[in-house]
Amino acid sequence: MSTDDEARPAARLTVLAGPSGSGRESVVELVRARSPSVWIPVQATTRPRREHEVDGVDRVFLAPAEFDRRVAAGELLEWSRAGPHRRGTPYPPLRARLDTGQPVLLPLDLRGAALIRARLPDARLVLLSPPGQQPDAAVVARFDHALTHDHTERVVDELVGLLGSSYPDPAWSRVRG
Repeated sequence: MSTDDEARPAARLTVLAGPSGSGRESVVELVRARSPSVWIPVQATTRPRREHEVDGVDRVFLAPAEFDRRVAAGELLEWSRAGPHRRGTPYPPLRARLDTGQPVLLPLDLRGAALIRARLPDARLVLLSPPGQQPDAAVVARFDHALTHDHTERVVDELVGLLGSSYPDPAWSRVRG
């Protein structure tokens, strides 16, 4: 006999990580245009909203006390400091998308990818390197796939292919920690 959680299709989280200058955001935008079924999480931040930004669309803008509450409650899958402010990935909406079978693509820096691996070991980590930069072998070893951003369309094609193989996996692990 199976429970609802066992019978429900579950997608796999794919993390696209790379150093500054690797082109994560441009690749993510092209993946979003080509595969609208792939969900990209909206990051939470404690920085003030800029005039053109929409709360809940561009970012989830939180007061520092609310951010602290969410960290303590385990509602942020990962988080980090960016200058005087903090940013993080809200976990409940991400988990809900995965549980309904929708693939999720999460762009992060290298440190963020390591935090995801610690909490969700079954997440697929993809390293994106800027052209002409060969990452250290120890860094590459921590990732499931490594892509060099030498030709954007090729990188997007490969990433879309990976995302297409993101589900189903009913035994997908629950968050740790």
